[in-house]
Amino acid sequence: MDAQAFRHWLDRVPELTPRQRLSLLRSLAPAPATGPLGQGSAASSEFPDLPDLPDCPHCHAEAGNLRPWGFTRGLARYRCQCCQRTCTALTGSSLARLQHPDQWNAYAQALIDGLSVRAAAQLCGLSKNTSFLWRHRFLALIAEHRDAHEAGIVEAGETFFRESFKGQRHIPRPAHQRGALGKAPDTDAAPIPVLVVRDRSGHTADFKLDRLDAAQLAERLKPLVDADVLLCTDDAAAYAGFARAAQLTHVAVPAQTGGRSQGGAYHIQNVSAYHGRLKNWMGRFHGVATHYLDHYLGWRRMLERYGDAITPQHCLSEALGRGMQHGLGT
Repeated sequence: MDAQAFRHWLDRVPELTPRQRLSLLRSLAPAPATGPLGQGSAASSEFPDLPDLPDCPHCHAEAGNLRPWGFTRGLARYRCQCCQRTCTALTGSSLARLQHPDQWNAYAQALIDGLSVRAAAQLCGLSKNTSFLWRHRFLALIAEHRDAHEAGIVEAGETFFRESFKGQRHIPRPAHQRGALGKAPDTDAAPIPVLVVRDRSGHTADFKLDRLDAAQLAERLKPLVDADVLLCTDDAAAYAGFARAAQLTHVAVPAQTGGRSQGGAYHIQNVSAYHGRLKNWMGRFHGVATHYLDHYLGWRRMLERYGDAITPQHCLSEALGRGMQHGLGT
């Protein structure tokens, strides 16, 4: 359009009806970045950048079967050609119907920084109760993202967390007094064991166990490790029993050696170092409720997975159940 025609067009703008003016403003608004499915093509600016749908969240048909089907709450909606159901980028995730999406990036950064519930609430302008609910809505699917396969030399070791009924009004035992010591791991009221498994490539999985025995180890480790792995553990009898039953090559490293065998080739120092980082990081929360322990384990795994390169977009992707495949080892 030449300059004269443009001036003539501008002179007629006052004649537009309110609906026409709204259409004009929408046409002039910059188009947000779109993915293969056009996510966010007309999304409200209050929503952060969300990852594309990898498949239909209802029937898991390939993403190519999803067709544009209008908008809802400012998000692009799609209809699956296979199951005929509609979905958005949030369908089936723990963030669906969560309010204040303009604060999601800020809250994801609060998770990255390991802020307390109250500090995160202050950062995002939320109440502390809402902040607590958001924390566990974000962490619900993050907790499920652990490496599904480990190979080569695999280290396994347990650490213990004190059983906690934090936040519960009714508990099945007398309340502990401030500063009281936990009971030894071999008593009926033992602390909660957490099994950490790492291979030399850094793939990590951890599990909250009911008790440390060969049956529990078999349930967790059999689907995780190859049949030809070399398993390095401490000298607890449960590991030896599991290794015999699974016919795995097993090296038991006595605890008094500092986690390293006499020859130095086999050790459990990677797992021991992870235990130390996990415990130090958990200390900022002044006790974690056992009911939510899995969420905190997944939170720490996410921070370890991305390291210093982690961004709020990584955190949101994980919270939507779409963790990075290369990070998960799947």
